[in-house]
Amino acid sequence: MTDTTRPAPTGTPQQTLVSGTTRLYAVLGDPVTQVQSPGLLNPLFARLGIDAVLVPVHVGPADLETVVRGLQRVGNLDGLFVTVPHKTAAALLADRRSRTVEITGSANALRREPDGAWLAENFDGSGFVSGLARAGHQPKGARVALAGAGGAGSAIAAALLGAGVDRLTITDPDTPKLTTLVGRLAAHWPGRVRAAVEPPLADSDIAVNATPLGLRPDDPLPFDPHALPPGAVVADIIMKPRDTRLLREATAHGLRVHHGSHMLTGQIDSYRAFFGLRTP
Repeated sequence: MTDTTRPAPTGTPQQTLVSGTTRLYAVLGDPVTQVQSPGLLNPLFARLGIDAVLVPVHVGPADLETVVRGLQRVGNLDGLFVTVPHKTAAALLADRRSRTVEITGSANALRREPDGAWLAENFDGSGFVSGLARAGHQPKGARVALAGAGGAGSAIAAALLGAGVDRLTITDPDTPKLTTLVGRLAAHWPGRVRAAVEPPLADSDIAVNATPLGLRPDDPLPFDPHALPPGAVVADIIMKPRDTRLLREATAHGLRVHHGSHMLTGQIDSYRAFFGLRTP
């Protein structure tokens, strides 16, 4: 790809210069004010000399198919990033799906193939597990309580099971969605995953919030961190605000916390490989 960075004066950051050769990427969500990927990836593009830019696109559920099909016809747009609440719908709109997407039923990235088809992949789970391990919280052998059976939650569930958790309990108020996800996961990891009305916090090593609860200041807690045993880890996938109410209360209770930004940084290498973002 063309190098679009200019030497910057000493002490100033490089900036991406958008031109007629720039390749486009979009992140689709509703809302998009909380997305962190443009702030992380655009400086990376500039630093590596990759002629590309990622922009947020605010689209509601009713318009998602129209937008995804329209962007599929944009000749210099190579891919889409997908965030809440569109990950399940995006998987259904894809022309082809990876094994991970087939298992989880959700996608957080769509790549346009040479024939114009969308190929769906999901790196939420692998990114979450990678970030968890890098922070020193090994999932292998752990007992995990996961709140949320939606797009991100389903991918995280599959990745945790693949990483060797001893027991995974998933909760979600949408019973049909929860039952469907647990059934799909149990077909691949029998005996280690179950659904529950309430998470078994008292004997969990790791508790994960994979719901949107925490994006707004007045959101209720997805679960009560005070019910967790000493030494447990509380992880939240919400990236903005960085310190959600859940993480603040967990910290005040003396528990270890794991921020949502780790999930995104854990996906960077996967995104680069998936979209072919190589340095010139």
